[in-house]
Amino acid sequence: MTNITGKKILMIIARDKFRDEELFKPRDILSAAGADITIAGSKVGTITGMLGGKAQATLNITRAKPADYDAVIFVGGSGASEYFNDPTAHKIATDSAAAGKVVAAICIAPSMLANAGLLKGKNATCYASEKSNLVAHQANYTGKSVEVDGDIITADGPTSAEAFAQAILTALRP
Repeated sequence: MTNITGKKILMIIARDKFRDEELFKPRDILSAAGADITIAGSKVGTITGMLGGKAQATLNITRAKPADYDAVIFVGGSGASEYFNDPTAHKIATDSAAAGKVVAAICIAPSMLANAGLLKGKNATCYASEKSNLVAHQANYTGKSVEVDGDIITADGPTSAEAFAQAILTALRP
C-alpha cells in the first residue's frame, strides 16, 4: 500500500446531502494510507449524506487555508451544487491549483471546478447531468469514470469513489 503519512487533505462537503460513498470511501482509503483528513463545509457540525450517513465537518470553508493542505477534494452529491458559484469554494480551488496542489472533484462537483475556470482545456469527467456545463466551460469531457489531467482529478460518481481515491493516492505519493 502507498504510504502518504504526513500529507494533509481537505475534503469539502455540502451542508446537506453529500454523497456518502464519495466522502467515506476516499476518506477511509486516504486515511489508511496515512493522510491527515480535515472535513470542511459551509457549516460546522454533523452533516447528513444522501444515504443517511453522518459526517462531522470540523472547519468552515471560509476559514480553510489551501496552503495548509497537499490536496483538496470536493465531494459530490445533490447538495454540492451549493458550491457551483460560491466565491470561497472557487478561491480554495484556484489557490490550490496555482500552488501545484492536487485538486479533485467527484460527481457533480467538477462543475464547480469548471465554473472556477480550472477545467478550461483540461481532460475531465463528471456525473452525466453536468457534462454540458463542463463543455460550456471548455473542458475536454472524456466520459471516463476517473480522469487525471496534471494535478486535477475528476470522477463521475459514487461507483468510481474507490478508483477516485486511488488516483488521489497515486498523485500524492512521495
